[in-house]
Amino acid sequence: MRILFIHQNFPGQFKFLAPALAKRGHEVVALTLRNMPAREWNGVKIVPYSASRSSSADVHPWVKDFESKTIRGEACFRAACNMKRAGFTPDLIIAHPGWGESLFLKDVWPGAKMGIYCEFFYRPEGADVGFDPEFPSLDDGEACRLRLKNLNTRLHFEGADAGISPTIWQAGTFPEPFRSRISVVHDGIDTLSIVPNPSVTLTLNGTFTLSREDEVITFVNRNLEPYRGYHIFMRALPELLKRRPKARVLILGGDGVSYGARPAKGRTWKEIFISEVRAEISDEAWGRVHFLGTVPYQHFIALLQLSTLHIYLTYPFVLSWSLLEAMSAGCTVLGSDTPPLKEAIRHHETGRLVDFFDIRGLVEEACSLLDDPAERARLGANARAFARQAYDLQSVCLPRQLAWAESLAG
Repeated sequence: MRILFIHQNFPGQFKFLAPALAKRGHEVVALTLRNMPAREWNGVKIVPYSASRSSSADVHPWVKDFESKTIRGEACFRAACNMKRAGFTPDLIIAHPGWGESLFLKDVWPGAKMGIYCEFFYRPEGADVGFDPEFPSLDDGEACRLRLKNLNTRLHFEGADAGISPTIWQAGTFPEPFRSRISVVHDGIDTLSIVPNPSVTLTLNGTFTLSREDEVITFVNRNLEPYRGYHIFMRALPELLKRRPKARVLILGGDGVSYGARPAKGRTWKEIFISEVRAEISDEAWGRVHFLGTVPYQHFIALLQLSTLHIYLTYPFVLSWSLLEAMSAGCTVLGSDTPPLKEAIRHHETGRLVDFFDIRGLVEEACSLLDDPAERARLGANARAFARQAYDLQSVCLPRQLAWAESLAG
């Protein structure tokens, strides 16, 4: 078959599926908005393209999001027309529709089958929006804006033959009748590579080295922000540091915003919540808190392997790969009692759960686990076993992804 992947930052969620399809003998091409030369990657021919214009300065705020998606969709449409004129016609298109690139591809190739990656469908209530009362919407028209934000996804329903979603809860955010066409298959975790490592060490700032003998609390976000509970974690730090005088706290994440609102101009969520709690923490205790920023992947895995207790908090939103990677590494996980996390963390079986907003409860659960090495060992072993059973790339997820793709194309 000829298979075309669409992702603005390819490979994204298709980093395993696209090469695997190429390895099976299919001709695999990817269109991407990345600024890079055309090249081949793991058997996949990558074709970059660019948009010819930017968003309008005075567009109505409710349709600003859809205008940007239309601009990307047009750019991808033009690139697809060029490919068609050059003789390329795909049997199957697999797209992440979230940025709008694949909006018009069925107008170029109406005979191609299309499968879309169903990451999240926005709702005015029952998910991320309105979850955190500390950050309420100040606009009565928020529901109207979200309705238009979903317009891109709804238009994809008209051309898509099927969808694939990484978790049951994420798939469940999509409305019928399209929900019935979504298969739930996770992207997959390489549990053969991400394994516990009792002898792991990590040197910080070139000054001291940590090992599994040290008490290490880890907290990981792509960016440090409220959507992933950074504010809750920081508010728990003063008491946690007092009660754990030997603990080192390793915080991984950037200063930007991946999801939700941006803070006041010129500030970051990171510094806002440091400023809130810093006066409650002694200089000695603050010296045991380490903001590592973003690190190379191999160091990230070492950090997980080093962890005595891994804390993961999130709004009801997209599940982070990092949680499942932590489970694969055998981490003891203390997470927020929010979907879709509960699909992976079963309370007292594969980890512990605490109410997202319960700062005192978070501290108590953390201290209880840190005082109980046998319980940590049991939960960590169960977490790894569950990750291998439900999310292993080679034995579970990739075979299901391949079956989904090839059956979709007939």
